[in-house]
Amino acid sequence: MSTILFNAWGYDVTILEFMSAVVSFVGVWLGTTGKRITWPWWTASSFLYMIFFYQADLFASAVLQIIFIMAAYWGWRDWEPSGAKPGALSARNRVLLAVATIASVSMLTPVLAHIGAAATWSDAFLLVASLVAQILMVYEKTESWVLWLIVDAAGTVQYAVLGYWFTAVLYFAFTLVAILGWKRWNDTYSY
Repeated sequence: MSTILFNAWGYDVTILEFMSAVVSFVGVWLGTTGKRITWPWWTASSFLYMIFFYQADLFASAVLQIIFIMAAYWGWRDWEPSGAKPGALSARNRVLLAVATIASVSMLTPVLAHIGAAATWSDAFLLVASLVAQILMVYEKTESWVLWLIVDAAGTVQYAVLGYWFTAVLYFAFTLVAILGWKRWNDTYSY
C-alpha cells in the first residue's frame, strides 16, 4: 500500500493515499444527500486513512478515524432507512459545543507536542472539531456541515503545509462539498 501510484505536484501519491481519498470522497458526497449508504463508505475510508495518518505521524488524525468508524456504525444504526431527517441545534447547544471544542483543543495540543506529533494544534483541532461534526451528523443536525466546512478548510491548510498535496486537494474538495451539504440539508429542514 505504500507503493507509489503516481507523482502529483512533485509529491509521490501512494496507492493507500489514493484509495483513501477516493473512498472518502464518495462517502462525504453521499453524506450530502442524506442517504444512509454513506456510513459503510465512511467506515472504509476511515480504516484506510487511519493507516495513512499513522504512517505520517499524525496521531490525532489516526485516532480520529477509529472514532469515525464507531460513529459510522452509530449513524447506520440510527438513521432511518430512507435517510437523514435534518434538524437544527438550539442556540444554547451551539455555544456549549463551541466552548467544549476550544477547551478540548487547548488540552490536547500539549499532549500531541509531548508525543512528537507532526502537527499539534491543527491536528488537535481536526480531531476535536471532526468528532463534534461527526456527532452532529449522526444526530442529523444541519450545523454539522458548517463545522465540516471549517474543519475541511483547516485540513486543507494542514496537509498542504505538511506536503501531503493529494490529501490537501481532497480536503479542499471536501470544503466545497460541505457547502453543498449545508445547502442540501438546510433546504430539507422544515422550519
